[in-house]
Amino acid sequence: MLGRRHYRIKVLQALYAYFQGGEARIEAAEKNLLTSLDKVYELYFLQLSFLLEVIHFYRFRMEESKTKFFPTPEEVNPSYKLSENRLILQLQQNIQLTENQTNYKISWTEEQEMVRKIYQKLKTSKDLAEYLGSGIGTYREDQDFLEKLFRKFIAKSPDLQFYFEERNIFWDDDFEVAAVFVLKTIKLMSESFGERDSLTGLLTKGQEIDPDDDRKFILELFRKTIMNSDESDKLIDARTRNWELERIALTDILLIKMALTELTHFSQIPVKVTMNEYIEISKQFSSQKSKLFINGILDKLVSDLTEDKKIRKTGRGLMT
Repeated sequence: MLGRRHYRIKVLQALYAYFQGGEARIEAAEKNLLTSLDKVYELYFLQLSFLLEVIHFYRFRMEESKTKFFPTPEEVNPSYKLSENRLILQLQQNIQLTENQTNYKISWTEEQEMVRKIYQKLKTSKDLAEYLGSGIGTYREDQDFLEKLFRKFIAKSPDLQFYFEERNIFWDDDFEVAAVFVLKTIKLMSESFGERDSLTGLLTKGQEIDPDDDRKFILELFRKTIMNSDESDKLIDARTRNWELERIALTDILLIKMALTELTHFSQIPVKVTMNEYIEISKQFSSQKSKLFINGILDKLVSDLTEDKKIRKTGRGLMT
């Protein structure tokens, strides 16, 4: 389900912990790396589950309003359009989601105040009023509104982000990634989506996905970056004569070392892909000055390695 860029980010985080002295053995660090990847899947199901919890709360308050001493006409005869949203019903009946809620022990019982806050924003929103007032009633309309609901009220909720950050230090970076996959799931659902269909399968439908190949890439990149660390230091030092390696941010050094590992040990990844990936990652994890530094150093190192014939790519056009 995840993309190679996020795998690289996870490897970067694991390498940072390793070189900071957090792990004494590579094997233990590798185990933690794989666990952190599973945590992204957990976060994906947590976000989907939270979406259903907000709808459940909405339905409960809607029924509760009917019992007021002086309910309004709208409260006596409410619109059930949101509570009967077709995609919501499909998600509620989905076996994979139900099983993962059980496996990850997902419960929002203790977080009802956070649910209530999001419910209040949703209830008073112009988006909900327009949706309930529309007479269209198609699956596509349900789909578009659910996507909007998740994007505006859940994916951008600071309370929910803080809640996840408190539970796992890496979920600050993973929150947005998981939210993107939830949005993709909603967008790719169809009227034929059944209770036994795979939610994560939607995201990989029609693609050549090999979990074993991804696992191999992750572990090889992690281990080979460590094993070739001293050699990478020499290459970097040769191109940073006016810098002391100790003064360069560890994150920047690790990004360069990971790129060097890919350039010299992953024959099927094009040079341009490696360069673009690590420059993009540096935008997220480094300062503006560091980003320019990493870009410049990588350009020089690619030239050096190419001249020394240390970059060997297999396949047509892989040097570019």
